[in-house]
Amino acid sequence: MPTILVIDDEPDIREVMRFALESAEFRVLEAGHADEARKLLASDQPDLILLDWMLPGRSGLELAQQLKQNPKTRGLPIIMISARGEEEDRVKGLDTGADDYIAKPFSPREMIARTKAVLRRAKPSEPADEIEIGGLRIDNISHRVSANGRPVEVAPTEYRLLHFFMTHADRAFSRSQLLDQVWGDQVYVEERTVDVHVRRLRKALEPTRHDGLLQTVRGVGYRFSDKT
Repeated sequence: MPTILVIDDEPDIREVMRFALESAEFRVLEAGHADEARKLLASDQPDLILLDWMLPGRSGLELAQQLKQNPKTRGLPIIMISARGEEEDRVKGLDTGADDYIAKPFSPREMIARTKAVLRRAKPSEPADEIEIGGLRIDNISHRVSANGRPVEVAPTEYRLLHFFMTHADRAFSRSQLLDQVWGDQVYVEERTVDVHVRRLRKALEPTRHDGLLQTVRGVGYRFSDKT
């Protein structure tokens, strides 16, 4: 039974969320503010956090940033919840490292569906030796890339970027998320570096017309998909 930590300062909203989550067979922990949540996290490790943006004292955005900077909690999936539904606010939420964003008001069904989807994505799995999408294949054993049977030459960084995209297909990532996942947190790299390597990767894929698989998502970042 996965455990979900609900962080919201409104008891009535927490009660509705708890009822929906428990009905979907989740175990639920509750916190009304950031400090209470941190105390809970010190003694219990949830599988996912549903985090309200507007919290008293330290905001949900600040808490998300702190959790993502802490090695013990950085891998904990977070769904940001807020009445601020503008594109800029969604981007801010995703840039903190949040895995998804739900705008209020939302239905319990949407909350459950998004929670299950994020948990599926976060579930550890054995990396596939070979992945093929739209005729583009990456072989993680031989460290080779091919398109329609033709070899494609990519530099080491572009290979890591392509491998991450192909193992997380159809999901949009911000530049900061890509920096975190592909470059790691040990080396300082500017966000514009991501754009440079995306352009190089697209150029390598141009001859076989697979550059279109690497899509720009306005206001967010990039997505790898064979769907238009």
